[in-house]
Amino acid sequence: MTQGLNAGKLRHRITIEQPVHGQNPATGEIVTTWISVAENISAAIEPLSVREFIAAQATQSKVSARIVIRYRTGLSPAMRITTATGSIYNILGILPDADSGREYLTMACVTC
Repeated sequence: MTQGLNAGKLRHRITIEQPVHGQNPATGEIVTTWISVAENISAAIEPLSVREFIAAQATQSKVSARIVIRYRTGLSPAMRITTATGSIYNILGILPDADSGREYLTMACVTC
């Protein structure tokens, strides 16, 4: 996707969520809930190829997929991605496109 973003590949619908930490009033335990910050985002979810997976294992990386979306601000690796099929991905890193830095974002993710 270095020659611009191919909109045809954005066939998945995702939700981006951020954690909210609170305290359980009954037990005092810290609990994490997730709230939606962006819904129905068009995305390309690409599992790592076998070669990429082997290379990631060699560097002890946990990356199992890359998710590409149109550029947007306000994202961080503390957030997670959920899909309509129930898959959950933790974001490990976010990279802007190499050309303008404002066309699309590639997120390195690990499945939960």
